[in-house]
Amino acid sequence: MEKIFGVMGHPIGHTRSPVFQQAALDHSGIDVTFQTWDVAPEDLAARVESFRVPEFMGCCVTLPHKQTIMPLVDRLADTAEAVGAVNWVLPEDGKLVGHNTDAPGFLRALRESAGFDPAGANAVVFGSGGAARAIVYALKTGGAATVSIANRTVEKAQALAREMTDGKFRPNAIGLDPTSLADVVPYASLLVNTTSMGMEGGPAPDATPVTAELISADATCYDAVYAPPMTPFLLEAERAGATPAGGISMLVYQGVVGFELATGKKAPVEVMFAALAAAR
Repeated sequence: MEKIFGVMGHPIGHTRSPVFQQAALDHSGIDVTFQTWDVAPEDLAARVESFRVPEFMGCCVTLPHKQTIMPLVDRLADTAEAVGAVNWVLPEDGKLVGHNTDAPGFLRALRESAGFDPAGANAVVFGSGGAARAIVYALKTGGAATVSIANRTVEKAQALAREMTDGKFRPNAIGLDPTSLADVVPYASLLVNTTSMGMEGGPAPDATPVTAELISADATCYDAVYAPPMTPFLLEAERAGATPAGGISMLVYQGVVGFELATGKKAPVEVMFAALAAAR
């Protein structure tokens, strides 16, 4: 029987995961096809149940399922539980286990691709969804000094801030309005967009959470959106003289962790990046 290994979301046409995951499988001599599944929210439970077979190897989970899938698995790995979101489901002793590789993937992308260490940084994270949860948690574990969560619905940002508050780490919640942003963005050394603003094929492909006038030239601006490579947010960062960093690196590094968990083999990171570069 063919192994079941792939990525699911809704919509799913934008995903680049099959490009670099298939390259990694081929390079590693693993005769498996990395598949793509468009799974509507109402079909999620049935799809997860279909994974309860010996052929299931693993599934990457993307929008909008990262939180709604949590009660559908048998157990959450520690990071997934701490983050409150799942982006990989993997089999373990006949059970389905939810993992979160976005958090370690983001930290590795930030350090290795963007050349930025978040230790002691003042950061602003735009958005409060699954990706934001992982990134706020990553900044927490990475030693950021302050984190402001900016979201159109302030109550959602406040809820995330409360969940992530622990000891000395106390995120701040603000709105996405210009007045609120003006109080924190100019003083931030790291800005991270986790919203769908600027996403190719998304609801607001020309939008950005903030414009150049508020961005410090000393800031690093990371966009979790990876298509297009230069989003409106990154173009604003460039216009401000700041350092832009695209989300391809986070996409690959979260996939590196997932690949290694699913296959038990070391991921060929350079091969994965090269496959994406060749496919552009």
